[in-house]
Amino acid sequence: NRKVKTMTLLIKQLINFIRLLHSEGGTQQIAWGLTLGAFLGFSPFFSLQTFLILFILLIFKIQFGAAFLSAFFFKLVAYIIDPAADVLGRTVLEISSLRPLWTSLYNMPLIPYTRFNNSIVMGSFVFALLISPFLYFGFKVMIQKYRTHIVHTFEQSKAWKAFKATKIYDWYIKYDDLYGAR
Repeated sequence: NRKVKTMTLLIKQLINFIRLLHSEGGTQQIAWGLTLGAFLGFSPFFSLQTFLILFILLIFKIQFGAAFLSAFFFKLVAYIIDPAADVLGRTVLEISSLRPLWTSLYNMPLIPYTRFNNSIVMGSFVFALLISPFLYFGFKVMIQKYRTHIVHTFEQSKAWKAFKATKIYDWYIKYDDLYGAR
């Protein structure tokens, strides 16, 4: 039963994400959502980083569905890169000139809840930080290309035009008008 609910939620998020991709605006919001989803995916689930990213998503009206879909994907990637993240994190944490910084951060009230002193957490954070500009601009370009090339080509196809002429499509439009993207 729990697996069904999880799959239903994931499918619903995917449908909302596709619907968002087809909307007129929000290219930057989607790209930022996908990029911040990488941080969510690479961060421990219950950590200060997760709450900070959720706060950023709320404050700046960044697309939640894109962030959660991206977090799901990057959580899978995180397991694959954990050995490399461990090496990267250990390297960063063992830099002797940064040792006083790590000590003072660890003695602050909330900072230890980030678990920055864990080599995998630190390595994953540094990795997400390094790839985030590439992710943002890459996602932005992909969204724009998707909207200009793929959607336009699909909407011009005979199959789509035939589907739009059916009663099923009319029912969908009525349902969407009544209940919207929930």
